[in-house]
Amino acid sequence: MKRKNLSVKRKTPNFYLSKLKDPQVKKLYKVFSKNLETLDYSNKKIMVGVSGGSDSLSVLFFSQCYALKNKAKLYPVIIDHKLRKESSKEAKSLKYKLKKNFKINCKILSKKNTKIINNVQSYARELRYDLFIKECNKYNIEHLLLGHHKDDLIENFFIRLLRGSGLKGLVSFDKNIISYNGIKIIRPFLSISKKKLINTNKQTFGFSIDDPSNNNDKFLRSRIRKLIKNLDEEGLSFNKFYSTLKNLSKSDQVVEFFVKKNIIENSKFFEKNKKIILNSVFFKNPDEIILRSFTQLIQHISKKKNFPRGKKLTGVIDSIKLSNKNVKLTLSGCIIEKISDSVIIYPEK
Repeated sequence: MKRKNLSVKRKTPNFYLSKLKDPQVKKLYKVFSKNLETLDYSNKKIMVGVSGGSDSLSVLFFSQCYALKNKAKLYPVIIDHKLRKESSKEAKSLKYKLKKNFKINCKILSKKNTKIINNVQSYARELRYDLFIKECNKYNIEHLLLGHHKDDLIENFFIRLLRGSGLKGLVSFDKNIISYNGIKIIRPFLSISKKKLINTNKQTFGFSIDDPSNNNDKFLRSRIRKLIKNLDEEGLSFNKFYSTLKNLSKSDQVVEFFVKKNIIENSKFFEKNKKIILNSVFFKNPDEIILRSFTQLIQHISKKKNFPRGKKLTGVIDSIKLSNKNVKLTLSGCIIEKISDSVIIYPEK
């Protein structure tokens, strides 16, 4: 028994590290590891979201290589949304294949069945993140790796464009590393096409499990995917798109600079009373600066992870700016009072 176990231990690292000798696989590993080199891995724990698609399996493969090279502890997690009757069977099949053939033991996370009629994909996304974050907190894991790629980047841009998102919403997906509820979420392949990740997966694990909803036209993302394919045939290259996105990102950075300036100069936070007082100059900035500044302060007081609704938010701001009288309003768990030329924000009891 001991000899068999030792043989398995030798075989497993050899499989992963030998694959890195392939020039294309090695090239992608460099892209992958570059996104991780600036992070603090003092606790040596990394969670990986595994969906069964070629993109997430590619991230899982490179994560395993990274863990072997850096003696890190890997926590692969499969989310079973239970939104399709086949999903639990698919999750168990994926777990079995990775365990039997590649010595990777994944944990399946799920929630009790919930009947969702509208915004199914939005619900699924929020469920994924909630389960990921809870699991990270449970095991003191500070880093979560996800398989988003450049195709996702383009898709999200057009989805938000169709929904009327502003500048911040249009460019909010283009960062490889973001912080979410205290967890560093790393998306190392935002500059890599899905096609390349499919080819990499064929050279490594050699299998994938596709979600049929990805091709279901009742979902906006599926329709957007087809639209992008048509635009690609008309000459929309990723390089052209990415250049435009980077220019938009630079504009967004300028706006964020003045948002920060407005908050620092025109608001005062009282920790003991959990209150923020805004002076009259706060509302004399351009609309986008006011909107973002006010949103950040509301979130700070309410401690809610979601942004306040756009129409309600602009309605409150307009009431404050246009009224000559004292005003008392509520928004996202906060009370907003205008008294003379000042505005006080504090939590509802």
